[in-house]
Amino acid sequence: MYRLLVEEPLIVSLMLGTMGLGLLYGWLRNGNKHVAMAGLILVALIPLAWLIAGQVETDREQIERLIYELADAVERNDHDTAVSVIADPELENLARLELQNWTFALAKVTQINKIRVIEDTYPTQADVEMVVKVRVSGKGGRGVQNAQIPRKLLLTLEEDGDDWLITEYQHLPVVGGPDQFSKRGSGS
Repeated sequence: MYRLLVEEPLIVSLMLGTMGLGLLYGWLRNGNKHVAMAGLILVALIPLAWLIAGQVETDREQIERLIYELADAVERNDHDTAVSVIADPELENLARLELQNWTFALAKVTQINKIRVIEDTYPTQADVEMVVKVRVSGKGGRGVQNAQIPRKLLLTLEEDGDDWLITEYQHLPVVGGPDQFSKRGSGS
């Protein structure tokens, strides 16, 4: 219920509004003041639901914000910021080497398919699957110039205090298996 309240205030508002209006309709039919008060209280709770949802940032929302911040860093070709949230130094070096081969004119998250927070792990982990669109030009004799490419990106994150760190990543074609650009983020 808590997750529903903080992540889906529209659904909570619709439920509160439906119940409140139903009770107010019942009051119009039978004249019971207690039913009217209950209906008014439920309707009055709608702004409170939005206030609570606006004040609380869940793990999913924090991960989503991080994803968009990283996409902005990649688009600015700010490799230091883009790899700063990678937990493993070896994986960070691999990502840095991959990024340095390209100049990005666009890096946009087009769809987040899932953010699954795994609560029963310590530290808490999350799996993310998303589709990104990049416009890249190769450096140092690479033949690709100003090509717009969609990629599926798979991330595994781990909670570190108040932050989330990437422990594994892999990028793939949107459809199908790995291609020549799909170096496994775990180093294999």
